Amino acid sequence: MDEFMQAAYEEAVKGYQEGGIPIGSVLVHNGKIIGRGHNRRVQRGSVVLHGEMDALENAGRQSAAVYRECTIYTTLSPCPMCSGTILLYGIPRVVIGENSTFMGEEELLRSRGVSLEVVDHPDCKALMQQFINEQPSLWNEDIGETDE
Repeated sequence: MDEFMQAAYEEAVKGYQEGGIPIGSVLVHNGKIIGRGHNRRVQRGSVVLHGEMDALENAGRQSAAVYRECTIYTTLSPCPMCSGTILLYGIPRVVIGENSTFMGEEELLRSRGVSLEVVDHPDCKALMQQFINEQPSLWNEDIGETDE
């Protein structure tokens, strides 16, 4: 696992240890992490703090030029909200830990010229699968599914 995906994975583990959804992300500019975060919907009672959103929030306000030179690393395929944010800020590259437990808006991102790399990392998959098995209703809530 490269250092940036490792950092995203460590964020996911933090989220899991805090009782939240184990998805982590880091925003990288010129080879340095400028923002890191993990899904904090449970911990903060938030409707929007997915891992990518938390990493962007923690990076603080950046110029459009900075975003256009960034790569965002995320342990799980980005959902519609996070994909929209990636498009809004013009982030050109996304590295995804895994997309077998959840397939986000990868086709949308590709169609808009975003470069995607899926590393299919077993640790990312195992952590997510463990969480889904332990807390299926919380997982369904996070991805907008109903329990009906």
